[in-house]
Amino acid sequence: ISACYYDKEDELYPPNSGPKSNVSFSADVIPILTNNCFVCHSAAAALGNVILEGHDQTLIYVNNGSLLGSIKHESNFFPMPNGSANLSNTLIETIEVWIAEGAKNN
Repeated sequence: ISACYYDKEDELYPPNSGPKSNVSFSADVIPILTNNCFVCHSAAAALGNVILEGHDQTLIYVNNGSLLGSIKHESNFFPMPNGSANLSNTLIETIEVWIAEGAKNN
């Protein structure tokens, strides 16, 4: 089975098209977590005792560096999402900008 060109998020939304400022936790970050992380890291699943549901829980992993370390596949972090395709550069950039702007609950 061949994939359609339009199935490639990075080609549809090049890295430069990502948000540059004012990233919202509720509007921008939660959808990323919901679509890519909650299957394993919701309160119901809690695999590895990691819960990313809600701002307070997510902030734990922002503050200890493991959220970015894992999604960027940095050494000393377990690469995430486990068993799935890597997050696109655009999605990672969105989370990076949100963190750089103070990881606010907005």
